[in-house]
Amino acid sequence: MKSKFRAERIHTIVIGGGQAGLSVGYHLAKRGINFLILDANNRIGDAWRKRWDSLRLFTPGRYVELPGMRFQGKEAFPTKDQVADYLEFYAEQFKLPVQCGVKVDRLSKAGDHFLIEAGHLRYEADNVVVAMADYQVPKVPAFAHDLNASTLQLTPQSYKNPSQLQEGGVLVVGVGNSGADIAIDVSRSHQTWIAGKESGHIPWDINTSFARQVAFRLIRFVGHHVLTLGTPMGRKARPNMLHRATPLIRVKPEDLIDAGIERVGRVVGVQDGKPLFEDGRSLEVKNVIWCTGYQTGFSWIDLPIFDGDGSPVHDRGIGKVPGLYFVGLHFQYSMSSATLIGVGRDAEYVVKAVDARSRSGGHNFGKLRKMPMPQSTEPELVEHSRRA
Repeated sequence: MKSKFRAERIHTIVIGGGQAGLSVGYHLAKRGINFLILDANNRIGDAWRKRWDSLRLFTPGRYVELPGMRFQGKEAFPTKDQVADYLEFYAEQFKLPVQCGVKVDRLSKAGDHFLIEAGHLRYEADNVVVAMADYQVPKVPAFAHDLNASTLQLTPQSYKNPSQLQEGGVLVVGVGNSGADIAIDVSRSHQTWIAGKESGHIPWDINTSFARQVAFRLIRFVGHHVLTLGTPMGRKARPNMLHRATPLIRVKPEDLIDAGIERVGRVVGVQDGKPLFEDGRSLEVKNVIWCTGYQTGFSWIDLPIFDGDGSPVHDRGIGKVPGLYFVGLHFQYSMSSATLIGVGRDAEYVVKAVDARSRSGGHNFGKLRKMPMPQSTEPELVEHSRRA
């Protein structure tokens, strides 16, 4: 059945208005390519604003830089709201065309072009860049449904602060960085248990002068230049890094003990409505926070591009289907690919491919129009607090 909605034609559609999408937009604008960024949030940066209140970056602000603009702050670890405001100001500074409040429901092919469906909106595009991380949907085990109906269940996406929690104990499931951070947060007001085993931890305090001035420089260099698809070491490390949790960065195992958090084993099921551990023990708690990883969340892409695990098949972000690209995936090219440090390089690489395809005749929708850019695109310091 033919759609009753008229499709708007855009040369290149970027799906996602976070750091990946904005970096792509910067490079598309620089090359004069007609494009539009679609973002499901109501405001640029909301993907960060909606995360839990105490969240801070693990990277000092001095090392955070999207193409053309540095984040202000030499030493402090930016809060989630400061990052959000930086992204919003970035889009304003470079006049990037972002259409907020547009959640894409389906991406498919219609003849020689792509069809993007978002509610009542329809777009046709010759190129589509999916600018999103491949961890969009929290993983929650199926047996979670068997917990007592009175048990409050949250994930890192839905947890904001301890005021949401019911009176009584809290079980945090998963000892990754999110789980450890959230456990510390809730332990200040609730008796807390944390289930599972961490996959190692960085052996130094990231708040020290040594960490900020020396260790992070080394980590940044290794993650951006050594652990890449361009080196034997990076190619060897990538499969393991794609399927293994990141070591604890800010919170250390002893910090959990010092906070009064009790360590328990892996949760394997539910017994009488209570979480059941691998040692046969069960626990009566009023709150469970599932910090057990993420799924890709690309089910809305109706194209034959996925491998057996449901991950998109690509070569440095260039997809199997001509004209389809990805930016923001974990270890897309390097360990830093999905971060504010490394996403700009991947965005530039993908946009070069988009430009090359256009120049070879792979576009159909009229003339490209030059997007406005500031006179200088050199990195500059910006205020990361919201302007009145």
